[in-house]
Amino acid sequence: MASTMKENRALPILVHARKNKYGVPSMCCYNTEGILATVRAAEAKSSPAMILLFPWAIQYAGGLLVHLAAEAARGSSVPVSVHLDHAQTPEIVRQAADMGGFDSIMVDMSHYEKEENLRLTTELTKYCHERGIAVEAEPGRIEGGEDGVSDTADLEGLLTTPEEAQEFVDCGIDWLAPAFGNVHGNYGPRGVQLEYERLDSIDKKVGNKVELVLHGSDPFTKEIFGKCIQHGVSKVNINKVLNAPCQKVWAEKSGKIPFTALIEEATKEMQKAVEECIVLLGSEGKAVSVL
Repeated sequence: MASTMKENRALPILVHARKNKYGVPSMCCYNTEGILATVRAAEAKSSPAMILLFPWAIQYAGGLLVHLAAEAARGSSVPVSVHLDHAQTPEIVRQAADMGGFDSIMVDMSHYEKEENLRLTTELTKYCHERGIAVEAEPGRIEGGEDGVSDTADLEGLLTTPEEAQEFVDCGIDWLAPAFGNVHGNYGPRGVQLEYERLDSIDKKVGNKVELVLHGSDPFTKEIFGKCIQHGVSKVNINKVLNAPCQKVWAEKSGKIPFTALIEEATKEMQKAVEECIVLLGSEGKAVSVL
């Protein structure tokens, strides 16, 4: 692995979380408000955090949101890193790796057949590592879709096996996002049905080589988070919990208060949501000893 990986900001954040049994709030941000809310909440609670952007951010604004997030992260008084979630083509992975600003990228080739998925993941992991960027990948397939990601709800949900997890670790990745009953977006009438034994078996197989990532966590409780963390999860992706308060403020107060006040109130409500996530994940007060 290139020596530049030693300077990576994201890797020690998750290593510390894993060792100390808490989850790092990884917030899916779409705007300035979400970025500021994440950093301010992390500082207020002395917690590490991650700012997650989707490829949509690059398609919409080029590198502007990326570099805004990077500047906010690097200016923070606590450890904060910037991650590209669900990069679903080789082209967007390379573009993101070359533009600067990202500490980690999720190489999501899960819509390809398995062999091609593994081949591309290996190739793109090397590309990212050469640029000092950590890599996350998704074995199996996590059903559903969310804003900024191609909808995979029509694809069969395939649960990760320990053997598949090992195959992806062999690609050289740093983080693994297993499918063990978790779903992107709405869980629907079936509700949350997670296979903790499957998660535990994956952790026992590869947990000493990679950090585990939880996707599809928006409706989860402290108890569910706690179980996932006990079975090896250290990075927890959160979307609606952050962004719903912003939409609520806009819906209720748009046109009724000055525009600047609307923006500020939305940011404050989003910050509250992130602070609540920090408490649920047990990361409060952990920032001082991460780096």
